[in-house]
Amino acid sequence: GLMNGFSTEEETQSGHNQICCLLDDSERCTRPAGNASYSKRIQKTVAQRKLKLNIDPSARHIYICDYHKGVIQSVRTKRKRKDSEDDNGSNEQEMDIPEVDLFQLQVNTLRRYKRHYKVPMRPGLNKAELADTLARHFRTIPIAEKEAITFFIYMVKNNKNKLDQKNGSDPC
Repeated sequence: GLMNGFSTEEETQSGHNQICCLLDDSERCTRPAGNASYSKRIQKTVAQRKLKLNIDPSARHIYICDYHKGVIQSVRTKRKRKDSEDDNGSNEQEMDIPEVDLFQLQVNTLRRYKRHYKVPMRPGLNKAELADTLARHFRTIPIAEKEAITFFIYMVKNNKNKLDQKNGSDPC
């Protein structure tokens, strides 16, 4: 069969002895290819992030090694920082954790959060200290991600939003 203009039938059987199809800075990668393929979407990411990766024209498949897969994933998930367009992997740890700024909330809201979760802290903290302590607690709350997302989509699809009912669902 044809896949992205490359024939893949005969190569997939012997997949375990292929090497990565990429030229890394015009040097052919010699690592074994995994099951990740160098798709159009990934090629776009590579181009956008100006990575020096290209398909070797002599390669007869589009599978890439786990190392390059990791490289591409790390630039794909890294959040753009306002100060530096591409910081070179110095912040690998916080790849996918969005920061939540609790300082934006009102003090009353922060206090209500503290009471609800019974977060222990010494009395008389200012707003910044309160927000900081609660932010640390916030990161520890376990979340069933799939269920939350599924439930959210369900609610949206079925218009079961309490806010809609209160304000009358017709804004016009």
